[in-house]
Amino acid sequence: MPLIVDIHTHVYPPAYMEMLRGRKTIPYVHDPADSNEAPRLIILSSDDDPSIPIDQRGRPVDSSYFDINVKLTFMRRHGIHCSVISLANPWLDFLEPSEAQKWAQLINDDIEATCAQVNRAADPKGTLALHEKETLFAFGALPLSAPTPDIVVNEIKRLKSLPHLRGVIMGTSGLGNGLDDSRLDPIWAALEETQSLMFLHPHYGLPDEAFGGTEATNRYGHVLPLALGFPLETTIAVTRMLLAGVFDRFPRLKVLLAHSGGTLPFLAGRIESCIHHERKFVANGGDVVGPQRSVWDVLKTNIYLDAVVYGTAGLNAAMTASGTDRLLFGTDHPFFPPLDGKEGNEWPSVTTNYKAINDAFDTEDASVAAVLGGNAARILDLH
Repeated sequence: MPLIVDIHTHVYPPAYMEMLRGRKTIPYVHDPADSNEAPRLIILSSDDDPSIPIDQRGRPVDSSYFDINVKLTFMRRHGIHCSVISLANPWLDFLEPSEAQKWAQLINDDIEATCAQVNRAADPKGTLALHEKETLFAFGALPLSAPTPDIVVNEIKRLKSLPHLRGVIMGTSGLGNGLDDSRLDPIWAALEETQSLMFLHPHYGLPDEAFGGTEATNRYGHVLPLALGFPLETTIAVTRMLLAGVFDRFPRLKVLLAHSGGTLPFLAGRIESCIHHERKFVANGGDVVGPQRSVWDVLKTNIYLDAVVYGTAGLNAAMTASGTDRLLFGTDHPFFPPLDGKEGNEWPSVTTNYKAINDAFDTEDASVAAVLGGNAARILDLH
């Protein structure tokens, strides 16, 4: 068996759950009247429709969301040796400015302590290889709603000193105005200086109107916002970064994109063509500087992609755009569990990703091993 590293796997620490339980607006957790029912997590605007009974809004969150032992059991069931855990969306974007720093430090310290405890228990003497035990590392959360960017910068630098933190997870809103906001430059500079990987994950999706209004989103549940809204949100966010020259100013910035980069690998050529022909840009006689580097250069230099795409066609596009050596296995646990309710079953959402990787590379065992874990161990310095 090759080393298998899951770089896209989420945890809601108990303190985070309690914070969400104390809220009445998105995001929040609701405890149904029936104590036998799991709490409900409401994180998308389409989940909070008053026409939906509150005990049916959002999605159930069982112990797989917050009990690390359930995470370890899941890892064993699917042959995963190492997980790089991260807080799931909506992270800390919604916090009041006065609370952001406190909660970021508390949650990041809790995650570091969890990783340390699990790793000590798995290998008390520190003598086992990574593929001989179950190991945890993590991406930290950032206090992006803090009053000033320097608070965020200080947390990035503090995270670098924590033994099991290997980067940060971040949404697409940045400081509230998207990732092409120039106020983010100190944060990009800190990530580049510390060589911390930024895991970019969608949350806000697209407006319901993009899918035909609330009637359509209510009728089809999470299919439209998750299958289409999330990938397009990621694509738009990264394209705005490119257009704003973020990758020109910070050429060593490292960004891991969730869900194989959304639609970016497939649309990269079209984006490049539109940039080349845009009359607003200086290169064509306009007055807007425009990006100096090509989409393809950024994809192969600054961008890493997870392999959470559930199909060979999408995986081939990701592999072509960014490169086999920049593709990393993930599961998106604990989302998309089996719906048959049978404990101990394999998760189709995970086995589908395994199958796509093996089918994409066929007999190229070295490439399969790299995507399943070798790339992550090298890029994140897992040891």
